[in-house]
Amino acid sequence: MTAITSQAVRIDQHGGPEELKLVEVQVGEPGPGQIRIRHKAIGLNFIDVYQRSGLYPSPMPLQLGMEASGIVEAVGEGVTHLQPGDRAAYASQPPGSYCEVRVMPAQCVCKLPDAISFETGAAMLLKGLTAQYLLRRTYRVQPGDTLLIHAAAGGVGTIACQWAKALGATVIGTVSSEEKAAIARAHGCDYPIIYTRENFVERVREITGGEGGGGNTGEQTYTVEKGDNLSTIAKQFYGRQDWKRIYDANRDQLDDPDRIKPGQVLRIPPADPAPPTAA
Repeated sequence: MTAITSQAVRIDQHGGPEELKLVEVQVGEPGPGQIRIRHKAIGLNFIDVYQRSGLYPSPMPLQLGMEASGIVEAVGEGVTHLQPGDRAAYASQPPGSYCEVRVMPAQCVCKLPDAISFETGAAMLLKGLTAQYLLRRTYRVQPGDTLLIHAAAGGVGTIACQWAKALGATVIGTVSSEEKAAIARAHGCDYPIIYTRENFVERVREITGGEGGGGNTGEQTYTVEKGDNLSTIAKQFYGRQDWKRIYDANRDQLDDPDRIKPGQVLRIPPADPAPPTAA
């Protein structure tokens, strides 16, 4: 078996950026169900920081990185969807993308079309997969549907807005500023709502003639992002700071309402029904 020398970024203990070390590692041949890929671009994401800092504890030493794209160099036994020379990308466990060459489980790697650059493939695959399961699996969007997309100017939001618009949906999105409203609008959002200024629940009812968006009035989920707290999340979903509703629905995983972690998936119970309109 011939080993290849690759440069990689590794940590030997949790801590700050000073723990990052450039080292040489040996990369072997892929085993059954594996491929070896030489990277052309490597994606950066908040999870890399969480793993490095210890917010997400990991065994040491740890080679960081979860997203990358490149050229398949070799495939192991049983791999049929990829061949040497294929352009490919991934956004998956196990960590280790901060390197020149690595071995990966083939089932976690997909072909990268020629029309998509290595840089785009490494940066957007995880966001694109998230948009795909929301628009085509959680609910299969149809022409004429009306959708409400939170964080419409973010990585997932800009992809979801474009995709939903291409499917023939009317897209309503929440954003925090005029600048983000312009970004969302440029990516297919018909009605950007600046939730820091407007009650988005009332605005959605106004836009839809009282019907609301999508028709899903049941419990939803939300993945916590850096800088979130229960009040800001509640304001996104309810238009007000009704954080206790979310806290009560997640007591099994939240010991303290002031200590939520990026990456946690919270249950978001439905809002109270709108009060009846006086005749």
